[in-house]
Amino acid sequence: MTQLVSGKIIRWGIVSTGRIAEQFCQDMVFVPNGELVAVAARKDQDAKNFARKFDIPRAYEGYQKMFDDPDIDVVYVATPHNIHFENVVAALSAGKSVLCEKPITISSDEMLQLSTLANEKGLFLMEAMWTYFLPAIIKAKAWVDEGRIGKLKHIKADFGYPLPYSSERREYNSELSGGCLLEMGIYPIAIAYYFAEDIINNIQVKAHLAENGVEDDLVILAESGEVKLTLATSFQCKLQNWAYIIGDEGYIAIPNFWRADQCTLHKLDEEIAHFSNQRTSLGFNFEAQAVGEAIINNHLEHNVMTHHTSYLFQQTMEQVKKLVFSE
Repeated sequence: MTQLVSGKIIRWGIVSTGRIAEQFCQDMVFVPNGELVAVAARKDQDAKNFARKFDIPRAYEGYQKMFDDPDIDVVYVATPHNIHFENVVAALSAGKSVLCEKPITISSDEMLQLSTLANEKGLFLMEAMWTYFLPAIIKAKAWVDEGRIGKLKHIKADFGYPLPYSSERREYNSELSGGCLLEMGIYPIAIAYYFAEDIINNIQVKAHLAENGVEDDLVILAESGEVKLTLATSFQCKLQNWAYIIGDEGYIAIPNFWRADQCTLHKLDEEIAHFSNQRTSLGFNFEAQAVGEAIINNHLEHNVMTHHTSYLFQQTMEQVKKLVFSE
């Protein structure tokens, strides 16, 4: 391993100062094996303001300066989708492990390149699919593995919020890899992979495109092994934003599954078990702590959120986009 680990406390650098970076840093107070050491932004004042807000010792203008800081073990990349690849390459090349916001790349080829580089450098790399580390999601998976819902038959999941259209807005900006699929649709796809544990195929898509041609509403029908998938995402409207994991003997309901703090087990119409983790954090702390543990134990990837899983996300989204834009 080439990364430097200071004792049992992992030193974090934050790349970018946007909303998701703020939420991540807000939860770092709940991470026993991590501390915030530095933040970098394109503008010096943005970095300084962010550092002041979260009591971060160092603020850098420009990302490379932080990547070159020898006192940082891992960086959290929270820049727009289309520059994740170059940011992660620069960080890994400078000897830093990386946790990168989803989607980690905008193509399966880019993901393969990042995985190869991380392994060559002997550095940890993970896509920040924080949902996989939430206690409620882990409990729901345990119920499935214990046979509490019988044989898995269906997965239904959707994630959508209305976002007013503007071609200049990041979420719609085609030059920034905008569109609801990469922004929100990755979550339903991820939950399908987590529970079905098989390749997603036989994909059918119904889509609507915004004025500038990016997708702003998607419904995906697909299969994962013998499991039927019904997935959706939207910028046009608020969807229910629940996941249903359905077996031939019962089902699990997970409200707001991407940030889940509870889940309920049902047999037909009867609720037979309920789990709530009663957390006071937003939930980003669970993935941050897991990353710290993996680095401390000299792992190059996490067995819950592997490089291959990220590759499968990208392959599936590429298939969906091919169907959308070939119509």
